[in-house]
Amino acid sequence: MDAYFLEIQKLMQVVKEQEYAQIKEAAQLIVQRLQRGGIVQLFGCGHSHLLAQDAFYRAGGLVPVRPIIIEALTLHAGAMTSSNNEKDPTIIERYNDHFDFHENDVCIVISTSGRNQAPIDVAFLAKETGVLVLSLQSLAYCEQPTRHQSGQRLEDVVDIVIDTHIPIGDGLLHHNEIQYAPSSTVIGSFILNALISEIIENMALSDEILPVFKSNNVDSDLSHNEAMITNYQHRINFK
Repeated sequence: MDAYFLEIQKLMQVVKEQEYAQIKEAAQLIVQRLQRGGIVQLFGCGHSHLLAQDAFYRAGGLVPVRPIIIEALTLHAGAMTSSNNEKDPTIIERYNDHFDFHENDVCIVISTSGRNQAPIDVAFLAKETGVLVLSLQSLAYCEQPTRHQSGQRLEDVVDIVIDTHIPIGDGLLHHNEIQYAPSSTVIGSFILNALISEIIENMALSDEILPVFKSNNVDSDLSHNEAMITNYQHRINFK
């Protein structure tokens, strides 16, 4: 346990030092789009989908956030099924009706390896509609060949890459030939919350009312949340 605490802290420090400028740049570009009426859409498969959901309808988080939920790519649809579907070259086309990109939107594609079919197809789809596309991925995997028919990896398609620096295999610790103590969810959440915090701080420089959810579990006036939901319910399903 102590070794994991130490290694995850080291990895967080690497991200802070090496991705700081990328996160700042991404936040500024996202703010411009949010202020023009766009929303942030997040896509991931399997465990990466957990991060897309984590940013949604979150106390202290941004209101204009929409996870792209394709049941067949989630763990509760079946772990092996989800993994196989992520590599299916027809999966995104078959679920095309789940996507709704508008001009000022931002799409964040989360994929640790950046090599599988579905995340790359989503990045292509988002780029075709003219939205800003970011990836949250580990460039440690860049030597792993793509599984996409285009020959491109995720970092080749998106506008901005935020490198998670996750080691190949995800685990931070080893025992003989066993790699364990996964890090991608912790670091992914760390980066997403840092990015969202920077977005909110930038918006606070010019906007009096911030599109941030208050907690529903604290006794207070919830009219703010109700107004925020009303503002965005034409784009995001909060039900």
